[in-house]
Amino acid sequence: MSGAFLSETDVECALGPVLPREFYLRPTVEVAQALLGQLLVHQQPEGLTAGLIVETEAYLVGDPGSHAWRGRTVRNAAMFGPPGTIYTYRIYGVHWCVNLVTQPEGVPEAVLIRALEPVAGIELMRRRRGVARLQDLCSGPARLCQALGITDALNWGDITSPPLWVADTGRPPGQVCVGTRIGLPIGKGHEAPLRFGLAGSPFLSRKFAD
Repeated sequence: MSGAFLSETDVECALGPVLPREFYLRPTVEVAQALLGQLLVHQQPEGLTAGLIVETEAYLVGDPGSHAWRGRTVRNAAMFGPPGTIYTYRIYGVHWCVNLVTQPEGVPEAVLIRALEPVAGIELMRRRRGVARLQDLCSGPARLCQALGITDALNWGDITSPPLWVADTGRPPGQVCVGTRIGLPIGKGHEAPLRFGLAGSPFLSRKFAD
């Protein structure tokens, strides 16, 4: 599958059906956990890349860790979009991160995709990342965006259709670990248990505390 530019029909048959918009129109914590074990897919002329989602973080209304904490801005406007809207942003002025909007339009909640287990387009991911070790390709929100070629060009996009979508693998995620979110200051949402991961996955961005 690596390097192949497939039609939407071919990809759906090979990777499973696209998760519908209704999947995202649920409580954000529920969506963050339900995304574990599903497949994030990006189809581009250079090739198709995909990885199983193994780690997520939820961001809620009234959450001091959320970009929407102080209201709507040009930067965070996509968070106020309908469920299934793609919200991308840059960190440290360099790296991209990708979030999937949940809840009804106007309610700024979203799930950050933190880590993937690479499953398709691995050689393309390696070229983009400049590393060979499989565990280093997508073990972090910025790393996975670089590996899959996700940029601000996808901001305000629709995660329920190509070129970027989540395919239903048809299998439950298994045991889910819960912990505090990464990179937030104490008192600014760090303490909230809103990070979720697949127990035992070697592709997590960071281990969960026992």
